Amino acid sequence: MGPGPRSAGAGTSPQPLSLAARLSYAVGHFLNDLCASMWFTYLLLYLHSVRAYSSRGAGLLLLLGQVADGLCTPLVGYEADRAAGHCARYGPRKAWHLVGTICVLLSFPFIFSPCLGCGPATPEWAALLYYGPFIVIFQFGWAATQIAHLSLIPVLVTSDHEKVELTALRYAFTVVANIAVFGAAWLLLHLQGSSRAGPAQGSNVGDQLGVQDVPVFRTLSLLVVGVGVVFSLLFHLGTREGRRQRIEEPDEHSPLVAPAARPLLLWKHWLREPAFYQVGVLYMTTRLMVNLSQTYMATYLTHSLHLPKKFIATIPLVMYLSGFCSSFLMKPVNRRIGRNLTYFVGLLVVLAFAAWVALAERLGTAVYAAAALLGAGCATILVTSLAMTADLIGPHTYSGAFVYGAMSFSDKVANGLAVMAVQSLHPCPSDLCCTACVGFYHWVMVTVTGGVGIAAALALCSLFIWPIRVRTRDPGDRP
Repeated sequence: MGPGPRSAGAGTSPQPLSLAARLSYAVGHFLNDLCASMWFTYLLLYLHSVRAYSSRGAGLLLLLGQVADGLCTPLVGYEADRAAGHCARYGPRKAWHLVGTICVLLSFPFIFSPCLGCGPATPEWAALLYYGPFIVIFQFGWAATQIAHLSLIPVLVTSDHEKVELTALRYAFTVVANIAVFGAAWLLLHLQGSSRAGPAQGSNVGDQLGVQDVPVFRTLSLLVVGVGVVFSLLFHLGTREGRRQRIEEPDEHSPLVAPAARPLLLWKHWLREPAFYQVGVLYMTTRLMVNLSQTYMATYLTHSLHLPKKFIATIPLVMYLSGFCSSFLMKPVNRRIGRNLTYFVGLLVVLAFAAWVALAERLGTAVYAAAALLGAGCATILVTSLAMTADLIGPHTYSGAFVYGAMSFSDKVANGLAVMAVQSLHPCPSDLCCTACVGFYHWVMVTVTGGVGIAAALALCSLFIWPIRVRTRDPGDRP
């Protein structure tokens, strides 16, 4: 579809990616985004409200997935960097992307389908044990695809503005994926409600989630993998990773004095860089805000605001439409005011949402405006934090996959532990809902946006004082 990156020769700058190449790269994470949208938004709701498992059991499954993802992510990043000499024709990162895609396709539909062989007398622990292997395989595949895709950014482009543009395009398709999931969920819930409504039924029949909604989530998961595989194919056909330059043996034409080589940063060197931890904390808190607000938005809408189940599709849809629009402003805003101030503006928007929710017990129709605020703020901080990670890596693409892997490890484990903590504090762990849930999920939303937002602000302050900088290293130093 479009030309891939070319190795820059002496005195020449690399050729910019064509529009087709940029778009084909941007859709490479589409399957992951579709699955992540269902995972974070609907997994707890599906297991607790639809399948009627306990809140702790649902939290344990999500924790298992996050820990598996967190452990696999740095290992995949390390192996992707180490595979530089292998799969040279196809590209080591694209090879890992392909492996991850296959694992996701083979496992994800089983997570949102009823347990095979389970009946009314099956104990909960046995049913949860059934889902465990599928979740681990799915999270390994998701991690492999994510790290391979993210680590391609510093390989495909070199300038800061191109990195921001590629990251913004990638996030724009993330928003499109979420819009597609929530649009399909709304349509399926609407069709399911229409088919079950009858003249003898009350007006509120079908408004609450229950076991009758199992086919909705199963069909949605099959649609997700069906659409996602098409976009993954477009990515593999249109993106050329390119080959790394080989170190050639000297001959009679080689200069007697070789030019100074750029220091090679291995994975162990990053652990001695203060900027690595600064960006890591900022990325972790950013992902906590984005993922936890997405995870508990559905339960906040149904249990705290007592809205009909169609709102679990329409409100997230408003959030991601707002994020989609704001993603197009990332490049000009970053260019005008810089990374740190752009992140600060997005953080202020998220904190404004937290203050609004904290002060208003019943939002009513204003929930749409609040959702638009949260969507725009989350899009801004997420795109900017990813661009900061690309800035941290800079020209050190040799170990770039490890950096992305380490960042994702902290974010996945933190998300899993945070969800498990919230589920353990649930006021009615065995019942689907009770009066105590109203205030519980209200303050969960305030905490995961406002409380974590304050922690992100502290991490951002450290970048204002000590900007992102990787210390130069003498090539002759022992690692």
